[in-house]
Amino acid sequence: MPRETRDLGRFVRWDVVVTALLVVVFFGGLGADANFGNADNLSFALNDLSEIALIALPMTLLVVCGQVDLSVASVLGLASAMTGYLWDAGMPFETIVPLVLVTGVACGLVNGLLVTRLGLPSLAVTIGTLTLYRGLAYVVLGTGAVSQFPPSYSAFAGNVPGTPIPYPVALFAVLAVLTGLALHATGFGRSLFAIGSSEDTAFFAGIRVKRIKLLLFTLSGVVAAFAGIVFTLRYGSARADNGAGLELTVIAAVLLGGVDFDGGKGTLGGVIAGVLLIGVLRNLLMLNDVTTEIQAVVTGLLLIVSVLDHPTVRRFAELARRRSILRDLRPRTHPPRGAHPPRR
Repeated sequence: MPRETRDLGRFVRWDVVVTALLVVVFFGGLGADANFGNADNLSFALNDLSEIALIALPMTLLVVCGQVDLSVASVLGLASAMTGYLWDAGMPFETIVPLVLVTGVACGLVNGLLVTRLGLPSLAVTIGTLTLYRGLAYVVLGTGAVSQFPPSYSAFAGNVPGTPIPYPVALFAVLAVLTGLALHATGFGRSLFAIGSSEDTAFFAGIRVKRIKLLLFTLSGVVAAFAGIVFTLRYGSARADNGAGLELTVIAAVLLGGVDFDGGKGTLGGVIAGVLLIGVLRNLLMLNDVTTEIQAVVTGLLLIVSVLDHPTVRRFAELARRRSILRDLRPRTHPPRGAHPPRR
C-alpha cells in the first residue's frame, strides 16, 4: 500500500466521513425539495427520530463494549402496551410512568444476567428476548389500541415553547452530552473501550467486566421503555406492535456512525451524525411519497454500507489482494515455438 494512502487513513476517520456526507445530503435536500428546509418539516424530521436517537445512546455504549441488544424495539412495544393497558384500567399517568420504567429495568436485567451469569452471547440472547418481549406486549394489550391520553402529557411530544425543537429532541441533546462525557472523558468510558478491545485483558486489569455489562443492558432496557412512552404519546396510540423493526435502524445508525461491531472503537459524535443522516434520508423519501417498504430497503443498504469497514471485511479484502499479487508473480510457462498440444 502506498505511503500516501497509509497516511491518509490515519487522519480521515469514518465518523468525519459520515458527518461530511450528512452535510452534503442535507444541502442536497435543500436544493432538491423546497419543503425540506421548512421549519415545520425539520421539526417533524427531528421528532420522527426521537426514539431512534434515544435508544442509540445506550446502544453505542453496548457496541463499544462488544455487546448488542436486539430486544430494544420489543421493550419499546411492551412499554407502549403497558402504558395503554394501565391507562385504560384507570391508573393515573403519574403512576404509570415509573411502573413502565421499572419494567424496562427488568427487561434489561434479564438480558444482562443471561449474558453475564450464563456466559451466553448477547446476539443470541437478545434475539430470543426480542420475540419474548414482543409476545408479552401482545399478552398485555392484545391486537387493539388505546388512545385519549391526558393532554398535559401528550404535549410532551410537541415543541419547546417558542422554539421549533421538540421536547424529546431537547431531552436527547442533554442525554447525549452526558453520554458523550461518560464515554470519552471518564474512567468508565475508558473501561468500555478496554472491554471491547479485549475482555480478558480488561478483567486482569481490574475492570469489573460483568458488572459493567449488566449495567449497560439495564440502561438499554430503561431507555427503550422510556422511548416507548415517548412513542405512545407522540402518536397518541398505545399498541403492542409499536416500534416493530426499529432495532435495525438503531443498529444501522450506530454502525454507520463508525462504531466497530467487534467493540473497542467508536465515537458518540459519529453515531449522532449517523442518526441524523438516516433521519434526513427518511424525511426526503417521505417528502417524495416513497413507501415505507422502500425506506426499509434504504435502511438495509445503509446497514450494509456501515459494515464495509468492518475488520472481517478488511481481512477478506486483504486476502483477495494477496491472492492477486501471488497470481501476478506466478511464473508463466509458454510452450516451445512450433509445439502443438497432443492429439486425443
